[in-house]
Amino acid sequence: MDRAEIVHQNFLNRVSAGNLPVSDGAPSLAASGMSREKLVSLFQSQLLSRHLDRHSRKLQARGQGFYTIGSSGHEGNGAVALAMRVTDPAFLHYRGATFQIARASQVPGQTPLWDMLLSFTSSSDDPISGGRHKVLGSKALNIPPQTSTIASHLPKAVGAAYSMGLAARRPPEHLEWPCDSIAMCSFGDASLNHSTAQGAINTAGWTAWQNVPLPLMFVCEDNGIGISTKSPGGWVAANLANRPGLQYFRADGLDPVACYTAAKEAADWIRTQRKPAVLHMNCVRLYGHAGPDVQTAYMSREEVEATEAHDPLLYSARRVMADAGLSTEDVLRLYNDTDARTARAAEQAITRPRLQNADQIMAAIVPPKRECVPTNGPSEELRAATFGAPDMRAMKEPQHMAKLLNMAMTDLMLAHEDIVMAGEDVGNKGGVYGVTQRLQQRFGQDRMIDTLLDEQSILGLAIGLGQNGFLPMPEIQFLAYLHNAEDQIRGEAATLSFFSDGQYTNPMVLRIAGLGYQRGFGGHFHNDNSLAVLRDIPGIILAVPSNGYDAVLMLREAVCLAREEQRIVVFVEPIALYMTRDLHEAGDNGWCFDYPLSGSDSIPLGQIGVHGNGKDVAIVTYGNGAYLSRKAQKTLAAQGINIRIIDMRWLSPLPEDAIISACKGAQNILVVDECRHTGSQSEALMALFTEQSSQPVSRITAKDSFIATGPAYGATLPSVDEIVERVQYIIRNTGGRS
Repeated sequence: MDRAEIVHQNFLNRVSAGNLPVSDGAPSLAASGMSREKLVSLFQSQLLSRHLDRHSRKLQARGQGFYTIGSSGHEGNGAVALAMRVTDPAFLHYRGATFQIARASQVPGQTPLWDMLLSFTSSSDDPISGGRHKVLGSKALNIPPQTSTIASHLPKAVGAAYSMGLAARRPPEHLEWPCDSIAMCSFGDASLNHSTAQGAINTAGWTAWQNVPLPLMFVCEDNGIGISTKSPGGWVAANLANRPGLQYFRADGLDPVACYTAAKEAADWIRTQRKPAVLHMNCVRLYGHAGPDVQTAYMSREEVEATEAHDPLLYSARRVMADAGLSTEDVLRLYNDTDARTARAAEQAITRPRLQNADQIMAAIVPPKRECVPTNGPSEELRAATFGAPDMRAMKEPQHMAKLLNMAMTDLMLAHEDIVMAGEDVGNKGGVYGVTQRLQQRFGQDRMIDTLLDEQSILGLAIGLGQNGFLPMPEIQFLAYLHNAEDQIRGEAATLSFFSDGQYTNPMVLRIAGLGYQRGFGGHFHNDNSLAVLRDIPGIILAVPSNGYDAVLMLREAVCLAREEQRIVVFVEPIALYMTRDLHEAGDNGWCFDYPLSGSDSIPLGQIGVHGNGKDVAIVTYGNGAYLSRKAQKTLAAQGINIRIIDMRWLSPLPEDAIISACKGAQNILVVDECRHTGSQSEALMALFTEQSSQPVSRITAKDSFIATGPAYGATLPSVDEIVERVQYIIRNTGGRS
């Protein structure tokens, strides 16, 4: 027999027989401060969660429901919901259904049974995801949806908690949660071992150690097993009980009163102290990990039955009978009525519409626009007071990219007080390359945050800040370091609008120093020429400027896109061009540019740059490739070969129409891509021209190799000589020049 039905019958039989377990050492109802009404309400939430699991499994067996991860055995987390405020954001473990139902019981007009069935049956009427995924979540209940990734939501919960303290000092325009809120995130004992969880817990402690406000409750729901692998006895408690900077609370997740008591104590402590704590809640896992998983495949029948004997609903039934005055008949009636109500609702839910086409599915990838207070940049008086005389003079002289970016970021932080930058060494040091110099002195440590060395935590901080109305501009020190944390963009930031049907967003402008051509420094860790990991993430914008003037205008556009359209923009700054001043000859300052003083000037998303109007060859490129092509252009012009250079600027989404239009009239097209042959932008461009153009097209790319340190730094990368030679070859083999 299905274990869910065995657990169902066991409950009915044991309640009828009065054979109910007792939790040793559990506090009395009076000592807990929990009312009888609240206890009964919690029990009803637990019953509804249990029957939702049962009937979801039945629907799945009939082919009318879809992938589910049940909450049975974890019903104690409903007590945590009652110990917190509805306005406290909750980032839930996938077994947190009872938490959501219990929270819904505190908000008039909520219909958790219907709402969750719509999600479990993938109906497009689902109020949280619109049918895109089986997720827990509710905008009205301040529960942002999480997918079933392992602990990847913990770093952003840390960021959300940090945002509470920051918002109390600097309220953002689009504040989401009250400043006296606490953030909560739940996870399983197996997830605790994931590097993402360990990094988040460490970051919370590291932050609290420095007396920075971080009101966060970690809830570890410890059922002792992860799919089929058991947690070693005592491991979770030993791992969590003595973490520096974190207060430890233990909760019995089987007994509802004991769990409420511990959760209330933890929540009150966090709210008062504004520091993080961990609530270690023991529970059991019933039925199996997910969907058709059968526990008896890896556990003995005796182990399974011993676990089922500690069904938390049995403990709760004893409590409501002993402490709230319910009779055996009352408990059985509540249980059976909830069963029948859930069954009826399930039959209705399967008749509701589902997503039918790609347009419907993709409608929530790009977040909705929002109204923002208009601004045209800082006033001249404010700018002068902030920059000081030397930098004001520098604004009127051509500068390299690093200096121009610094000026742009200062202007943007003056114009938008909700911009917060964070990263390794960005504050006191001013960044590895000095791009963020003096910004911390100008704007303070809470807007220019020197983070610990953990890219997952940096991006999680940004996601949490973005969800609470701030405009984060995190920095990843080098492009290669992004790979330590790319799932925070792919699995968390980019999916939030998708899984919440646009109700939740986390806008940001992620700055990354990257690409190759650094002379003799760093090798492949500091010269990473692969953007593939960013290009294939739906919904994000990828920008790569080639010069300082464009960088300023594109950064302004990136901030506008994040602030007003709630987009995630990745802004990759070519390291080798930071300090580049000259184009053709030493001292010509051909790659220095004036600072665009008008704060409203920008380069719109999708607008490309075109240099020259030659018809022999159109070179399509970006970043360092645009700089190298400009150098090659002079040599080719001296030979009577006329080219035009198309600087794409925006790599994702690829400005296809603009590129095709800019290449019209050219006899040949050459793609110059500094990224590797395999997986680079050049592949998409070759496909684009093959599909939409009849012009001959070829490409120059980097080799499929990592980059070496020392004099051979550029040996695997496109060069000026290679561009010149390839253009000459094209001309020789296409019948001459135009």
